[in-house]
Amino acid sequence: MKILAIADVESPHYWDYFEKEYLDGIDLILSCGDLDPRYLSFLATFTTSPVLYIHGNHDTKYDQIPPDGCFCIEDQIYVHHGLRILGLGGSMRYKPGEHQYTDREMNRRIRKRWLSMQWHKGFDILLTHSPAFGMQDGKDLPHRGFKGFVDLLDRYKPQYFVHGHSHLSYDSNYKRITTHNGTTIINAYNYHIFECEPALPYKDSGPKLRGRRSSNR
Repeated sequence: MKILAIADVESPHYWDYFEKEYLDGIDLILSCGDLDPRYLSFLATFTTSPVLYIHGNHDTKYDQIPPDGCFCIEDQIYVHHGLRILGLGGSMRYKPGEHQYTDREMNRRIRKRWLSMQWHKGFDILLTHSPAFGMQDGKDLPHRGFKGFVDLLDRYKPQYFVHGHSHLSYDSNYKRITTHNGTTIINAYNYHIFECEPALPYKDSGPKLRGRRSSNR
């Protein structure tokens, strides 16, 4: 399955200079947050593949301008042709505002997903805005990663951990791809394309959590 991951800045390649052929072969689009909702709506217009998103700490306009035709997968596991994707958006809380959490608040969100994670026997992709603590995160509070994400990676060992927030343009020490205990970590800043297949045999039956589709209509 070919996946386009996007985060933090709207890529001119997929907006200003867009050609429909750029999405040929893309089976799934994952947004890691801090993107103009109209950018997601634009991409959804030119693909039949799902566009999934979680919120970044700057995504305060999504309630007023929801990404049309896209799926919000905050706090749930979305299953696409057997590929299990857990969505947990937001950043470390550093000021009053939406989509910000303390470590304790994020851990509470994670605990609430325990039953779903057991039912789905884990997940293949962890989709977040912030990185994990100590993994390509910043030393300042706004860019510090969550410790709960480290626990998720160590316990469930997903194939991929896809995040944004750590702009590659901010720090030359940030890397596009790293690894942790067998999990490939992707910083989706701007955009990145990768391939992933379900770890478990796909059965098109039983309960599957679906994301909340946004619509302006």
